[in-house]
Amino acid sequence: MSTFADAEDVYSRIGRVMQELVSDPDLIPVFERADTCVRYQLHDPDSAITVDSRHGEPPHVDLGASASEPEVVISMDADVAHDYLLGNLDMTVALARGQMVAEGPVNKILAVLPIFEPLLPRYRALVSPPNGGGGARRH
Repeated sequence: MSTFADAEDVYSRIGRVMQELVSDPDLIPVFERADTCVRYQLHDPDSAITVDSRHGEPPHVDLGASASEPEVVISMDADVAHDYLLGNLDMTVALARGQMVAEGPVNKILAVLPIFEPLLPRYRALVSPPNGGGGARRH
């Protein structure tokens, strides 16, 4: 059974945290240095999150269909993304095992990796029960 009920559930959790990141003034320089467009193509349930930080424009996130053409596509099951964001899965290991597949120029893939660090604690806080029990909320 998937952690996520449907694409809207993915967007309400992973997408929401990504939207918070692109609006954080402290993280704008990280997005500016990345200067790319990344699509996170998730499966089970099928969903897509596109983060565009190109052309000196403020970064933005599209949930679902996007007019932005990605330079990098990172594909994985939504549960793999969830496990990674909880800190239960190392990205390098997931890539080596084929749980995550990254396509695009290596320099652009490497440029987006620093974006993930501030995402992890925010995601854990979003999905943790209010009493601090530590487990992910399941629907």
